[in-house]
Amino acid sequence: MKKYLLPLVTALAVVLAGCSHGESGGAADAGKPLTVAATPVPHAEILKEIRPLLAKQGVEIEIKVFTDYVQPNMQVAQKQLDVNFFQTEPYLDAFNRERGTNLVKVVGVHIEPFGAYSRKFKSIDQLPDGANVVIPNDPSNNSRALLLLAKHNLITLKNPGDKLATLKDVDQNPKHLKFRELEAAMLPRVLDEVDLALINTNYALAAGLNPVKDALLIEDKDSPYVNFLVSRPDNKDDPRVQKLAAALTSPEVKAFIEKTYNGAVLPAF
Repeated sequence: MKKYLLPLVTALAVVLAGCSHGESGGAADAGKPLTVAATPVPHAEILKEIRPLLAKQGVEIEIKVFTDYVQPNMQVAQKQLDVNFFQTEPYLDAFNRERGTNLVKVVGVHIEPFGAYSRKFKSIDQLPDGANVVIPNDPSNNSRALLLLAKHNLITLKNPGDKLATLKDVDQNPKHLKFRELEAAMLPRVLDEVDLALINTNYALAAGLNPVKDALLIEDKDSPYVNFLVSRPDNKDDPRVQKLAAALTSPEVKAFIEKTYNGAVLPAF
């Protein structure tokens, strides 16, 4: 019996060791492609730009493009994907709190100044009393829209500094704006049907809008809404993730952002 027991224990130890490496994202993953969830513009475009730079360092990235803000986080949290690149810190904080996830920031890359757009009016001063206004329905971007409107005196908020303000926190609405909340990706599609739409820059760019030229209102360069590379605690220190973080904050990416987006996207490093 003893002569069979030792090989069995040894084999079990090898299996457990292999499982441990797989879960921690250690050396066993070093040669595997790094899967990265991203929204199409500008995140996936930036990732495509740095593929050659990473390839020289022995890192291959597989870019999985999403058009929503929920699945990129859920699939990273569930270990279906390694990291994602699409969101701001306030959005991440709200998502973790509401979904019970524990995703973490790796590095801040760029700012996408959030804007208000209209097909009907050339100036925000032309916005009529009782105008129909659509804003994102997720907590972070919902608040971001309200803060932008408040900064330009279209509404007032009970707490002007609350980054998670909601429509319930609107104190005064002198123009009697009529608000509707929609999924962020839907906002460009209803632009022709409303008076004003507050749209995330990634979706605005994808819809052919130029935030610098077309937005009636836009955040300034001091916006706190930096877009981050995000991972899990167990793979944040994976060498592949760290190489991706370094590439995303490299001089090459800074030059690409400045040349490609002409102020619609701003480097945050």
